[in-house]
Amino acid sequence: MAKKAVATLQEGKTDGRAYSKVIKMVKSPKTGAYVFDERMVPNEAVKDFFKK
Repeated sequence: MAKKAVATLQEGKTDGRAYSKVIKMVKSPKTGAYVFDERMVPNEAVKDFFKK
């Protein structure tokens, strides 16, 4: 029964699929250590995020 309830909740939602979580490893200018830059960006802007 749980599967049926979950399937009906996801029927009309397509907003969540328009975004992707992207993670980029960046070197910190202060310490020189690597830090991770995580963001939720629209699918169209993923390539732009990694170019910067």
